[in-house]
Amino acid sequence: MDRRNFLLSSLAAGGALALPSLAHASTAYSASNPLKIGFCYPGPIGDVGWTYQHELGRRLVDKTFGKHVKTMYIENVPETADAERVIRQFIQQGCNMVFTTSFGFMEPTLRVAKLFPKVTFEHATGYKTAPNMGIYQTRFYEGAYLLGILAGKMTKTNTLGFVASVPIPEVLRNINAFTLGARSVNPKIQTKVIWVYSWYDPGREREAAETLVAQGADVMYQNTDSPAIVQVAQDKGLFAFGQDSDMLKYGPKSHLSANTVNWGVYYVKKVQEVLDGKWKQEDTKWGMKEGMIELSPLNAAVLADVAKLFNQKKADIVAGKFNPFAGEIRDNEGKVRVAAGQVLPESELWSLKWYAEGVQGKVPS
Repeated sequence: MDRRNFLLSSLAAGGALALPSLAHASTAYSASNPLKIGFCYPGPIGDVGWTYQHELGRRLVDKTFGKHVKTMYIENVPETADAERVIRQFIQQGCNMVFTTSFGFMEPTLRVAKLFPKVTFEHATGYKTAPNMGIYQTRFYEGAYLLGILAGKMTKTNTLGFVASVPIPEVLRNINAFTLGARSVNPKIQTKVIWVYSWYDPGREREAAETLVAQGADVMYQNTDSPAIVQVAQDKGLFAFGQDSDMLKYGPKSHLSANTVNWGVYYVKKVQEVLDGKWKQEDTKWGMKEGMIELSPLNAAVLADVAKLFNQKKADIVAGKFNPFAGEIRDNEGKVRVAAGQVLPESELWSLKWYAEGVQGKVPS
């Protein structure tokens, strides 16, 4: 099964958990009067990465609801005030529902939502809501912890590299979870982080990856959208992980696995709610249990005993038996952030601003 078919089948499999019955759809929308839905994307669709995964989710909505919906999208939307113009454009085109798919769209989405109270808005990864604006985000850190276990077992230098995008809690959670996972199997691990201050900039991502390699990193992870670090690892005979999408195509030997996201399960659920007239504003955080976070198949380079450990911990996370942010956890200055036997509270997890023990440097202001 090739990478693209793996992703599409994963979406279908995840969506099958909650696929709707159109027999229950509201009479407000029909094949002759479809629900119009706009998707606002921060980057290019391409064939991997954050925006591509949202696009797969949009396609699943089309496939699931057929003529009862009409979807449209705009890609490469700047995360600036200009986003408000794009969101308004969807309204002008008759959209009754709008998904804005990046943290930087939060304020523009909120402003437009207040002006159009009869339109349903859904914003990804933010924290502000309105009566007609819900928010949704992932427990990406669950997958990051598991990839950390692989990294901790596969490294020979005990130095991991992380190419980071923007210093917000979402990214810090992934850096920390990755490092915690690695140190759970190899306490000598140190993680070096380079911030590129962009979600998608292949040139800067490649430069950061090459710098990390020069600093001794032999396994790399990222919270950016391009496959640049996987390509660098492939060129240098090292290992790396994909983010958002399976990036095996770009590094057949280097790509150990990927932390992928299936937005389709959420989009199908929320569109069904609108069709049924039952939509409500929620703050949704889904992970592996709900089928939103999925790990792509392991590279053959991963030894059997490592894969067994990986799969057991994965099963524990899905079953709710293990939380990556269970204590004891110290920050990289030695302060106990989570006591033994405790779990980092939700309020702190989603506003996290510190590095875990093993991560080098200081969090950018």
